[in-house]
Amino acid sequence: MSELETTQNIAPVEEPALPGKMVFTLAAGTGLSVASIYYSQPMLGIIGPSLGANLTQTGLIPTLTQIGYALGILFLIPLGDRFDRRTIILLKSVLLTLSLLLCGFAPGIHGVLLTSLLIGATATLAQDIVPASAALSPAAQRGKTVGTVMTGLLVGILLSRVVSGVVAEYFGWRAMYQLAAVSVALVGLALWRVLPRFTPGTELSYPQLLLSMRHLWLHYKTLRRAALSQGLLSVAFSAFWSTLAIMLNETYHLGSGVAGAFGLAGAAGALAAPLAGKLADKQGPALVTQIGSALVMVSFAAMFLLPLLSPHAQIALIVLSAIGFDLGVQATLVSHQSLVYGLDPAARGRLNALLFTVVFIGMAVGSALGSKALELGGWQGVIALATLAGAGSLIVRIMSRKI
Repeated sequence: MSELETTQNIAPVEEPALPGKMVFTLAAGTGLSVASIYYSQPMLGIIGPSLGANLTQTGLIPTLTQIGYALGILFLIPLGDRFDRRTIILLKSVLLTLSLLLCGFAPGIHGVLLTSLLIGATATLAQDIVPASAALSPAAQRGKTVGTVMTGLLVGILLSRVVSGVVAEYFGWRAMYQLAAVSVALVGLALWRVLPRFTPGTELSYPQLLLSMRHLWLHYKTLRRAALSQGLLSVAFSAFWSTLAIMLNETYHLGSGVAGAFGLAGAAGALAAPLAGKLADKQGPALVTQIGSALVMVSFAAMFLLPLLSPHAQIALIVLSAIGFDLGVQATLVSHQSLVYGLDPAARGRLNALLFTVVFIGMAVGSALGSKALELGGWQGVIALATLAGAGSLIVRIMSRKI
């Protein structure tokens, strides 16, 4: 029997699935790290007065956090292709822990603003864990593993506002940052213990990695349109969440606990991810992006009816609108990722970094414009801003063509 025949008769060895403990640790690390950028939003009504900060200064807290996250995605995530990802995860865990602690003990608004920027940059730890889970998982189990880790990310986004709102109301906003620091330190240690070392996937220098991202951005029109559309939705999304706590406190005299409970509407986002993926497979992701953008626009526009309703009905409409636009944002994000990932499978990490850089720039812009809109036009001004951003996203998707 020839050597070729002998090789062909050998049955392929099935790679073992990742241990459940490791998958859980990866999901927890993703959720706790990404939660760090959302903790502040329900607490703004408490943080500002406690530091003697005005509305504009308080609004800069989520703005700088989102800017830090965008910069971290753009300039730090490519390092995972060049260096051992396990070491990067450990270093970011340490830096995120220190940033959260410094924020919790900051004596004034300027210290909180500086540490918010650092929290955003180091919270990109989540974007290092997801590709790590894909690299560790056998091919046959990869989709399931990454899906589980992404569920951790969605749960982190969902529960962050709820937890921070309750903790801030009963123990103060500083306690929330200190508790967050402890949680990140523990999960960082757990990740260091369960993760193996990673072999770098490229020998490109850091400048060459960044230059390759520039080439991808210029080369793919689909990427630019997807990023612009999702970025506009992020403006609307962030304008709402970064001003909600202040509006609820001033208009309805509701505390941060209630503001955080509105985060439960984010459960719609977790439901939207698999549903949008199935619909995108059947009808194409471009159609789902149009449906999602339209849903965001209509959900925000519905809140123009608030002055016509009783206070209890107003709260109910805000909740329903939050469920609607969150569903639209998440459905559109999943579909945009499907479009972008299909452009160049070998560059999915950098494509994802480019997409999310624009997404979080949109988040930062939404926080800044949302605070200004609330100051100048009240809640109706925030609604107008979010509705226009949703309409802009829909226009981009309608004008886009499949490539």
